[in-house]
Amino acid sequence: MYQGVIMSGFGGQGIISAGILLAYSGMVDGKHVTFFPAYGAEMRGGTANCSVVVSTEEVASPVVSSPDSLIVMNEPSLLRFEPVLKPRGLLLINKSLVSSQPQRTDVNAITIDANKIAEKIGTVKCANMVMLGALINHTRAVSLESMIKTLPKVFPRAKKEMLDMNVEALKKGATV
Repeated sequence: MYQGVIMSGFGGQGIISAGILLAYSGMVDGKHVTFFPAYGAEMRGGTANCSVVVSTEEVASPVVSSPDSLIVMNEPSLLRFEPVLKPRGLLLINKSLVSSQPQRTDVNAITIDANKIAEKIGTVKCANMVMLGALINHTRAVSLESMIKTLPKVFPRAKKEMLDMNVEALKKGATV
């Protein structure tokens, strides 16, 4: 099993944190992982993306040039990364912030109102977890249990209330 993932959005949407959580969860599941972040110069509000590989075999490179799965949290991310997604790849789109439709018909595109779901949970800051939940539901790259177990290790300073909201967001996303 090999799952190359690119996650992209504005700085401040938790893209890098989501990538770290996915990679760490893969390690907890006993898989080989790589994590490769990229930030825009502005950080918060600029662009941020990361590549994560989760595999049952050793990973030769952390670079994901043609992802199996793509999470796009904003419009510029769709425009930038849709062309490199593998044919029949998984395209998860945060329809709360992406109004255009994917141009490709050879991918499995799923739109998720991640911000709205997160707001119902208690904070829009959980939108990244909604998208991660959907990713693991459709790819089975890591288990939901390992992701939930890993949350406090990846976010050691988070308050219990925020961790609980993240768990709920992961579970909601896993039903999409």
